[in-house]
Amino acid sequence: MITHWFMFILFSPVFVKLACAFHYGREDLDVIGLSFRKDIWVKHIQLYPDAGHKPNLTPMHVCLLKKAGEQGRAFTFDIATNLPCSVTLQPGPDNAGKACGVDFEVKTYIATEADPEEKLDRKDTARMTVRKIQFAPDATGAPGPRADICKSFMMSDKPVHLQASLEKEIYYHGDPINVNIKVKNETSRTVTKIKIIVEQTTDVVLYSADKYTKTVLSQDFGETIDANSTFDKSLAITPLLAENKKKRGLALEGRLKDEDTNLASNTIIRAGMDKEVLGILVSYKIKVNLMVSSGGLLGGLTASDIQVELPLILMHPKPQGKRIFVLFSCFPPPRVETSKGEGDLLSDRLIDPTVQ
Repeated sequence: MITHWFMFILFSPVFVKLACAFHYGREDLDVIGLSFRKDIWVKHIQLYPDAGHKPNLTPMHVCLLKKAGEQGRAFTFDIATNLPCSVTLQPGPDNAGKACGVDFEVKTYIATEADPEEKLDRKDTARMTVRKIQFAPDATGAPGPRADICKSFMMSDKPVHLQASLEKEIYYHGDPINVNIKVKNETSRTVTKIKIIVEQTTDVVLYSADKYTKTVLSQDFGETIDANSTFDKSLAITPLLAENKKKRGLALEGRLKDEDTNLASNTIIRAGMDKEVLGILVSYKIKVNLMVSSGGLLGGLTASDIQVELPLILMHPKPQGKRIFVLFSCFPPPRVETSKGEGDLLSDRLIDPTVQ
């Protein structure tokens, strides 16, 4: 909800704007003429006086309009399908202000025109950040990725075969990932350790060619594979944000206020989409590493490794049933007391409770 004194807005147009923007610097530097924000997509609607915007009212619209009374104004936005999802690069512990990333902001404001050139007074605006999430596509039934390698060692005429695979193409955030590992050790060496690493690669394509790779999971398994033996086992891993809270630059799904989020989902690029418009591209890969010792007194010093890589897709499952998200504005709504003091409110994501 948005609050302003009714007499003040009686003769002033009121607009609402939905903007998808890319932030790559602190907002407080704008005062010295440096702008670190680039709008990717913007849409305006005039709420007052009535300019003909007539959204199809959902049951939630109707419910809120009854509570708001005659001064209520309902609106909806249709978001373009080619826009990026919300992504935030995790700031360091000493960083303040808006984090680098792509976000969606709804702002209602009083102005003489929809896109005023002058800076709006803070008391004439109310804003809210919303999050755009892409759900996983329907399962295709195709098998997961598989990789294998055969490596020979000095002073050994036979190799070590390593094969790693995943059970499916797409995994959901928080679900365990079973990595199937098969090893055929035909050498006189011993595999002393298996390590599985999950890496996140963030490619900032909007303003530069920056690419960052962060390890989100590194787990050792005390599995030993003796010389001239085989190994076939499934090892479970679960990459979580909870284990990476202090890693600066890690890509997360956009935050809403101070609520917890999770690791950013993979960026799915459809045919015909412009990569630059997406702003930030996120991908994952799994590395399976075998530490092979040569044995003897110098076994640890002369150890070598074998490694394969698998692509990983992390996403959200499609919600069960249909969900309706409504953005709603009311003039004048009630004022409330918050932890930060009395202030203007703008409704957050709303889910229609009448739809199961």
